[in-house]
Amino acid sequence: MTTKTGILLVNLGTPAAPTTAAVKAFLSQFLHDQRVVDLPRYLWCPLLHFIILPTRSPRVAKLYQQVWTEQGSPLMVISLQQRAALEQELKREGVEVPVELAMTYGSPSMEDGWQALVMLLLLAEQGLEAVLG
Repeated sequence: MTTKTGILLVNLGTPAAPTTAAVKAFLSQFLHDQRVVDLPRYLWCPLLHFIILPTRSPRVAKLYQQVWTEQGSPLMVISLQQRAALEQELKREGVEVPVELAMTYGSPSMEDGWQALVMLLLLAEQGLEAVLG
């Protein structure tokens, strides 16, 4: 039996765009996590949806606009560079394992990252590495 190995590089997350709507979606996902805000849901959800998200999202979007690059969110750009560098360094060391990126909040989601990694591992197992590029 062959050992199937892959690396899922995970970061916190970033909005998809420096817009109020994208920041609101990101903050909503992040601030709904009970590990982030430990308040009873019946108290927290109304505060979040009627006060925090409507007021904070536009302010935070303006801050993201100040640091956003042509390539996208600095966190995403750097994370993608780290993923590519890790994969390249592993190959240089003779270790051929797929490396995928996922974000705890936002996209690519943890689920997307796991699915991509599993797909790469299955393709590699079947000897279809050439299909991957």
